[in-house]
Amino acid sequence: MSQQEQPSRPQEPVKYGDVFQVSGELADKTIAPEDASMMQAAETRVFGHTQKGGVAAVMQSAATANKQGGFVHSGDTTDLAAEKSVTVAQTDVPGARVTTEFVGGQVVGQYIEPKPVTAVAAMDAEALGLNLQSAITIGEALEAAVQTAGNKPVDQSDAAAIQAAEVRASGTNVIAPGGIAASAQSAANHNATIDRDEDKIKLVDVLAGATGKLPADKVVTRQDAEGVLSAERRNNLSLSIHPGGVAASVIAAANLNEKSEI
Repeated sequence: MSQQEQPSRPQEPVKYGDVFQVSGELADKTIAPEDASMMQAAETRVFGHTQKGGVAAVMQSAATANKQGGFVHSGDTTDLAAEKSVTVAQTDVPGARVTTEFVGGQVVGQYIEPKPVTAVAAMDAEALGLNLQSAITIGEALEAAVQTAGNKPVDQSDAAAIQAAEVRASGTNVIAPGGIAASAQSAANHNATIDRDEDKIKLVDVLAGATGKLPADKVVTRQDAEGVLSAERRNNLSLSIHPGGVAASVIAAANLNEKSEI
């Protein structure tokens, strides 16, 4: 008499590093049911509902699989999620709203929602020095940041954002010696050893004439903006972007390019 086959149980738990681009201790943590519940609650507070196919949904599926596999139980919580919380934050930048989801202090999801180019958005673009009449390039967006944040001392988040912008403009992962990315990293390293802001290297020193310093240039796209924003945010201790800074300028440029149907 044949025995009915039983469904096989997962051999390994689903961990954060399996489904999200996270690193360190969190990447090796098993996704627990209470983690998913906290993310569902956070999404509901911000959006009014959980996002279809979003972070909470992915976490719920993983937690369910882990529970069925016997790796976790109902009510279990990952220690990092409990200690550093599970949150959803929204930031308004010129031309867009950025929503970022965090678990244990690390970004597990990020969305950029373009806003219509209203009179207010056009004024924001003008304040950033962006030209509404033609497609805006990455180099032009970087130069625009000088007008709004030129006196900001260069830090690691700026250097990371500028490197992401140069890589996307050139289409290669090779950082040009003496280029703006290399200069920004040197400036950030130098500034980290200096106490007084007035003695630090500023964004204007690195980004002035950025278009001519890039090995290549291109029109800013939404993907470019997301890459630059992610780089700046990941390297900022507060996990935020600087108002009017590198990421804000690139995001504004991408949104204006999209609305111009370029």
